Amino acid sequence: MSDLLVGALSALLATNQPTALSNLVKSVTGLSVKLPDKNDPVDIEYHKLMEADDLAQAEVDDWIKENNAFAAKGAGVDRATLNMRIEKRFAPVRKGYEDFIEKHPNHAGALLAYGSFLNDIAEEEKAHDYWERARLADPTNPAAWNNLANWYGHNSPVSKSFAYYEKAIELDPKESVYWHNLALTTYMFRQDATNYYKIDVQKVFDKAMGFYRKALELDPNNFLLATDYAQCYYGFKPPKTGNEEMDKKAELQFWDDAIEAWKVALAIARDEIERQGVYIHFARIQINAGRLDEARRHLNAVSNEMFTVTKNNLLKKLSGREASK
Repeated sequence: MSDLLVGALSALLATNQPTALSNLVKSVTGLSVKLPDKNDPVDIEYHKLMEADDLAQAEVDDWIKENNAFAAKGAGVDRATLNMRIEKRFAPVRKGYEDFIEKHPNHAGALLAYGSFLNDIAEEEKAHDYWERARLADPTNPAAWNNLANWYGHNSPVSKSFAYYEKAIELDPKESVYWHNLALTTYMFRQDATNYYKIDVQKVFDKAMGFYRKALELDPNNFLLATDYAQCYYGFKPPKTGNEEMDKKAELQFWDDAIEAWKVALAIARDEIERQGVYIHFARIQINAGRLDEARRHLNAVSNEMFTVTKNNLLKKLSGREASK
C-alpha cells in the first residue's frame, strides 16, 4: 500500500479531516491542496449559495421548455411575461451572491460563480468584471483564466484569448475543455492565430488540430468533441504546389484524414441518430474524394427522417458526379 493511501486512511480518522488530508498530500506530493471544510461557516454559506443557483437555473430551464411546448400548441405566455418571471426567480440568487461577496470580497469561488451566473443571464460585461476579480483573487484557478479567455474570444482582443487559454492549460493540463476551447478559437480566428503564433494559415490548421487531438486524448468518449474535430476538415484544404500529381495525392490524403476523424466519432456515437449523422458526413467527404460507390452505400444506410433533406441533396450531387464519369 502506498504511503499516500496509508496516510489518507489515517487522515480519515483525524479530528480535522480536511486539514489532515491536505497536509498529507502536500507532504507526499509537494502540492498544496485546499479542501473545503464542512464545518467552516463560510464554506457552508458558499455551498448553499451554489445550491440555490443550481436550483433556480434548473427551474428556469423547465419553465422555458414548458413554455416552448405550449407555444408550439398555440398556448404559452409571451416573452416579456416569461422574462419578468425569470427575473423575479433569479433576484434572490443575485442578492445572495452580492451579499456574500460584500462580506467576502476575495472569495475566488464566489466571484467565479457569480460571473458565470451573470454571463448566463446575458450580463456579459459584469461577468467579465467578476471573473477578472476571481483571477486576481486566485491566479492559480484555471477556470477564471478559461472563462476570461472565452470572453475575449467573443469580445476581443482575441490575442488575450489565446494567452489565457494557455495559462489555464498550464495550471491544469489534464482538463480537456481548455484544450477544446483553445482548439476552437485557433480554428475560428485563423488570422489572429497567425499573428499570435507567428505562423502561416496552414500551420494554424495543423496547430488547431493538434489541440483537438489533445482534448480527445483526455476525453476520448466525448462525441460532440469528436464531431467538432472532424468538421474542421470542411474549413481547410491542403495548399496547392503547382504539381498536379502531388496536389491530387495531398488532397486524397486530406480526405482520408477526414474520414479517419469521422470514424473516431462513429465509434463513440451514442445512438442510431448520431450514427446516421456520421454516415451523412462520410458520404459528403466520399463524394468530394470521388469515392462514389462508398458514398452511395453510406447514404443508403441513412433512414431517419431528420436527415431527409440533406440526404436528398447529397443524392442529387452524387448522381451528377456519377453521370459525369
